[in-house]
Amino acid sequence: MTLSFVLYLVINTLVVLALAPLFVSIIKKVKARTQGRTGPSIFQTYYNLAKLCKKEILYSTHSSWIMRVTPLVNIAAMLVAALFVPLVFVTEPVGGIGNIILLLYLLAMAKFFMALAGLDAGSSFGGMGSSREMSISAIIEPTTIIVFAALVFVFKTINVFAMFTASIASGTPATPTLILLGISLFIILIVETSRIPVDNPETHLELTMIHEGMILEQSGPNLALMELSSAVKLTLLMALLINLILPFGLTTTLALGALAVAIVLFVIKGAVLSLIIGLFESSMAKMRFFRLPSLFAMAFFFSTLIIIMEVFA
Repeated sequence: MTLSFVLYLVINTLVVLALAPLFVSIIKKVKARTQGRTGPSIFQTYYNLAKLCKKEILYSTHSSWIMRVTPLVNIAAMLVAALFVPLVFVTEPVGGIGNIILLLYLLAMAKFFMALAGLDAGSSFGGMGSSREMSISAIIEPTTIIVFAALVFVFKTINVFAMFTASIASGTPATPTLILLGISLFIILIVETSRIPVDNPETHLELTMIHEGMILEQSGPNLALMELSSAVKLTLLMALLINLILPFGLTTTLALGALAVAIVLFVIKGAVLSLIIGLFESSMAKMRFFRLPSLFAMAFFFSTLIIIMEVFA
């Protein structure tokens, strides 16, 4: 293992932990502004996480070890997954890190444990949220696989590091193929992070909640870990989207100046994408459950079209 890769592990982990709550707060701020409200500070998510870390952890009398380990499994899975997607610095990967298939498995494992935790407490709301999450996953997972397969066909590699390196080396603006992939990735981002029109992460209405239903029984530092892992997942998918479509700013050197510029540019790109997500959510109403496949179908169609074009090109 080289020194540059060790530094990459440290830098990528620190950057994703530092910026994940910021992007969540920007989305909330944008949504509040579109509704005519001032909204929370862009640092409010940091305050919320700090406040939760000071509170007591409570467990249901019906819960088992699953409820206790799920927050740790989720944050661990998300932080490892975040290592597969370079945010500001691209280096030579080691030990399978960057493999897009393993990335999918890490995301699926975190979702699986979250659904188990929703059932584990014996709450009717948790069971309802887990049931809805698995129903949506059964529909969206094939689409997610097809979207990631389209990435593999376009870049001719299953390693995300190699994809980013090829994108940097091309030095050209986003092609029509990448734009179609970007639309598909944006839909996957919305679905996988449980945002409107699929779900509303800020509601606790029993008739609508999916993600919130599964973490309703979590409390204190455990809830903070669940919220942080959700923010990290959002940042991870945002980085995958913006760094493939707009790779400018990514650096391949460890020079302090280059790293500083890369971090600033990533913050700007992430803030712009957060603005777009906020506006997108504000312009949409939550879809009825049985209308969701029509949203997934768009990503499936674009990705399948890209694969056919790449195969017969």
